[in-house]
Amino acid sequence: MQRILILTGIFVLLAGLFWPWLAKIPLGRLPGDIIIHKPGLRVFIPITSMVFISIIVSIILWIFKK
Repeated sequence: MQRILILTGIFVLLAGLFWPWLAKIPLGRLPGDIIIHKPGLRVFIPITSMVFISIIVSIILWIFKK
């Protein structure tokens, strides 16, 4: 449990340090992400982004598992 918390903290720290460059990654604006704009309503459903992040996290966890 301690190891997971330390790794999570390191990941959050690195994400914060590299935020100016990470913000330029087009996650949330990929083809397949659904954005609905209506007066008084904005719905954002990042389907493609969620699938992409899930694949990346699965690969990273698979590498650490070995």
